[in-house]
Amino acid sequence: LKDNPSERVGLKAGDIIVKVDDTLMADFTVEEAVKIIRGEEGTVVTLLIMREEWNEAKEFEITRATVIIPTLEWEMIASPGQEDKNIVYIQLYTFNANASSLFRDAVTEALFSGTKGVILDLRNNSGGFLDVAINLAGWFIDKGDTVTEERFRSGESRALVARGNAALRNLPVVVLVNGGSASASEILAGALRDLRGAKLVGEKTFGKGSVQELETLKDGSTLKISTAEWLTPAGHSIDKEGLEPDIEVALEEPAEGEEFEDAQLKKAI
Repeated sequence: LKDNPSERVGLKAGDIIVKVDDTLMADFTVEEAVKIIRGEEGTVVTLLIMREEWNEAKEFEITRATVIIPTLEWEMIASPGQEDKNIVYIQLYTFNANASSLFRDAVTEALFSGTKGVILDLRNNSGGFLDVAINLAGWFIDKGDTVTEERFRSGESRALVARGNAALRNLPVVVLVNGGSASASEILAGALRDLRGAKLVGEKTFGKGSVQELETLKDGSTLKISTAEWLTPAGHSIDKEGLEPDIEVALEEPAEGEEFEDAQLKKAI
């Protein structure tokens, strides 16, 4: 998460935690590992990290602090060879309760600024409220268009439709995705590709498209049951399959002393 302790020291989504201080993580569940990693604000925890492109693990010292989850950031950027900033770049970190209003404010200001295109960055956005994804889709597609279809084991299905103003209906759209894009991110990205022809740039998404419900048992415990799956408007199943990008671009580690270049964003522009 941007501007939080792990990001500041250079950790990335997908890194493998080998050790926490002197404790090997091989036999630990996620919940057990989290209990060790968390601690009092201002104290230091050392993580031994392995990354796919590395030959050996590296240590990271992280000063614990309160984690603040960002929602949305945006800016106007220039098209290649142009001086005028005429593309709105929106980075959405999560589909939380604040996302709809923040998105509305960003889009309204961008439209008044004369934006000629939209880059929607859903990388490492693991999802959130489905209703928010449906709401955001309504800025891009016509009212009444199917954003996603909920298909049950019986074969029955239910369409969830856009109900927005389609203010971005005629602007070109590119969506940035990667292996951390999941659930609501995949629903929105799939809808924009199927209905708008939006290009997905980056890497294959996570593949989380199951609908789950909680059932309370007699002893007070709960059971989470998968009851249906999400499909894109064109009928593509998201769960365990994910979305393949139209243009695959991998991010490469910069050489020591070099600045990081976001090749995926560069391609989207």
